[in-house]
Amino acid sequence: MKVLVIGSGAREHALCRSLSLDPDVTALHCAPGNAGIAEVADLHPVDALDGDAVAELAAGLGADLVVVGPEAPLVAGVADAVRAAGIPVFGPSREAAQLEGSKAFAKDVMAAAGVPTARSYVCTTAEETAEALDAFGAPYVVKDDGLAAGKGVVVTDDLHAAEQHAAGCDRVVIEEFLDGPEVSLFAITDGETVVPLQPAQDFKRALDGDEGPNTGGMGAYSPLPWAEPKLVDEVLRTVLQPTVDELHRRGTPFSGLLYAGLAITSRGVRVIEFNARFGDPETQVVLARLKTPLAGVLLAAANGTLADQPPLRWREDAAVTVVVASHNYPGTPRTGDPITGLDEVAAEDAPDAYVLHAGTKRDGDAVVSAGGRVLSVTATGKDLTEARERAYRAVGRIRLDGSQHRTDIAARAAQSAQTATA
Repeated sequence: MKVLVIGSGAREHALCRSLSLDPDVTALHCAPGNAGIAEVADLHPVDALDGDAVAELAAGLGADLVVVGPEAPLVAGVADAVRAAGIPVFGPSREAAQLEGSKAFAKDVMAAAGVPTARSYVCTTAEETAEALDAFGAPYVVKDDGLAAGKGVVVTDDLHAAEQHAAGCDRVVIEEFLDGPEVSLFAITDGETVVPLQPAQDFKRALDGDEGPNTGGMGAYSPLPWAEPKLVDEVLRTVLQPTVDELHRRGTPFSGLLYAGLAITSRGVRVIEFNARFGDPETQVVLARLKTPLAGVLLAAANGTLADQPPLRWREDAAVTVVVASHNYPGTPRTGDPITGLDEVAAEDAPDAYVLHAGTKRDGDAVVSAGGRVLSVTATGKDLTEARERAYRAVGRIRLDGSQHRTDIAARAAQSAQTATA
């Protein structure tokens, strides 16, 4: 099977790494890719938002499957162009991708499907915003209705900060604050059958102790030793399947990866948001634990034959990923700094720990930073404690001037798991 992955981040590197280990994959391509992906896939320059260009590239390569990684190409309709060319594609249509592209659309779908979520108001004027903020009170949750690369949500006790964020958006969704821990749950679907993956938890705040501004994610871990065993089945029954069924009823079937960001509140599970693709950095830890070869599952979703697939198989190992970010992230990150130590990780820590590239590029013989979140260091172990130790040992080998990372990824979960088994 020839596979083409569209994207250039750590999520796409994780996908390419998994696909490169699949014996059914005979050729692996990525466009545009990055310095790390180049080690496992052939790279091709392409405008990832240009559906016709992506379809032309896929046809020229003779691709049997195209996997569209990022949200922006999906919302731009890239998957539609590939389907129109007669090539199987893993990723929802432009209309179905509005589940991520418009939070107001997602709220409407959830209301029709009876999916539990936060109460909310959609606001387009300063007056509407003020009324909504007053109605819910602090903490204020203000979400840009459209795509914002993981930076469109502000959760704050500062009314002025909430108003400022809303003023910078054309349309905002203002929600009640949901208490309780957050969980990320992915599901692969062909528009009818829904196959949930293993849950993960990510860390959105930039600094230890969940301090600092929101980011695209500074780390993640899986499994969740504190989660109820019935959680996945409950979310499948109350959230994932009803959402897929409602989109099918509307004539906009969702085929691809449905991501549910959840809060486990005192009143039960509530949806915080939907994404229309694999989330970063949760993808890194979920795929690290997936034992079933990936390509066949993605192709079955693209072809509408997911119901015929055997149940997914999972490793018992735990996985932790730690994001190494550039100086001043998530503000205006500094780029162009050389990255060293990657060879040391490959020599000393593999296969238990490895580096997935996000914001990197080649500059001659050197690898340099090219974005805010630069690398994801992912490790596995018999439990979260061992996976954490391996991940942070590998992080310690990497040198990037001015870089930053959180030191507490999965720390609380690892400690609670140790206490429970003591």
